[in-house]
Amino acid sequence: MPGLQRGSRLLATLLQPLRVPRAHISSKPPEHPLSPAEQAIAFSIMFACFMLPTAWILRNIEHYKSRAD
Repeated sequence: MPGLQRGSRLLATLLQPLRVPRAHISSKPPEHPLSPAEQAIAFSIMFACFMLPTAWILRNIEHYKSRAD
């Protein structure tokens, strides 16, 4: 019977809704505003992180197709 009690406790724990902490959303202006140059650098890096791997795969797709696995 101890196994059944442990299993029922586990099931009850799994069925409880998860507690999600509240987000601390602030509507104040930023403490340290970014300059246009900093924004341009940040957007360039984000663009490169998303687009370069995709471009690499599309550039080498024929090589990936011809691989004999």
